Amino acid sequence: MKKPAAAESERPPCIEVEPCLSVRTLEEDVIDGLFSKPRTLPPKYFYDPAGSHLFDQICGTDEYYLTRAESALLRECADEVVRLVRPDHIIEFGSGVSRKSRFLLDACERLGLRCTYWPMDICREVVEDAGERLMGEYPWLRVNGLIGDYNAGLGNIRLSAGRRLGVFMGSTIGNFHPADAVRFLTDVRSLLADGDRLLLGADRVKETSVLNAAYDDAAGLTARFNLNLLNVLNEGLSADFEPDNFEHHAFFNEWRKQVEMHLVSCARQQVYFGGLDRSLELDAGESICTEISRKFTDDCLSSLLRESGFATDRHYVSGDGYFSLVLGRAANAS
Repeated sequence: MKKPAAAESERPPCIEVEPCLSVRTLEEDVIDGLFSKPRTLPPKYFYDPAGSHLFDQICGTDEYYLTRAESALLRECADEVVRLVRPDHIIEFGSGVSRKSRFLLDACERLGLRCTYWPMDICREVVEDAGERLMGEYPWLRVNGLIGDYNAGLGNIRLSAGRRLGVFMGSTIGNFHPADAVRFLTDVRSLLADGDRLLLGADRVKETSVLNAAYDDAAGLTARFNLNLLNVLNEGLSADFEPDNFEHHAFFNEWRKQVEMHLVSCARQQVYFGGLDRSLELDAGESICTEISRKFTDDCLSSLLRESGFATDRHYVSGDGYFSLVLGRAANAS
């Protein structure tokens, strides 16, 4: 029997999260990242409407195993995680449209548990729409949206009392440099009481051919996704990038254990930023690193959690060995 949809009046309340840290602007990231060497840009600028649509398509390609592997693994372990944690609150960082949270909410329903879901994202409309759909699907569910950038610090979030399960999936932790990953997870730890848990998704080290294909699919969707970043710069800073003058290049850096995505200049060129009133000179073959995606081993994940104030409770690995979900317990639990 189909569950009734939530009424318009049942849209979830949303709380604006006051940043604890300064949030870098596009202008600052471009000045510090593009106008210095090596040239870099943070991947957060990929996700304008066009980029978000392309990423949804990428997730459906044969080469991009990550979404399938994580979803299958979460389906297998969700009941055990929920049974172990028995959460009163589930807090998901970078929740987006909350697809994967449904595995945990289904487990709560099967086990007769009731909880409050706290999705955190920078887009209010996305959080409200996802929350409304979830409350229609799970009439018992309470949703409190958190609107903010999780990179800006979590110290101003105030949660109700009860057992807490933090959730950070999608292998996004791989986009952080090592010190930044520890800083972020330590920040998450500050929201949790001793004995609360964190469920962390992470991509694993595997065959180079599999990794390279995942970030350079045959249909060229990832290339378009990467090149679309230039359109974001054109719009945001009145730049005059010509995307046809660049090529997408992605590869697994075995020494650093990370996939790197680059935009490579096809010729010597000059790009003018009207919003900055300055020009950027690029040589032929010069590249801009637009994303890193670190890949992990068991030891790396255990070390990351330990440095961030967690002990490893459970470590689930997909049947093909491609993906990990790690359940960490906030340290000093009794």
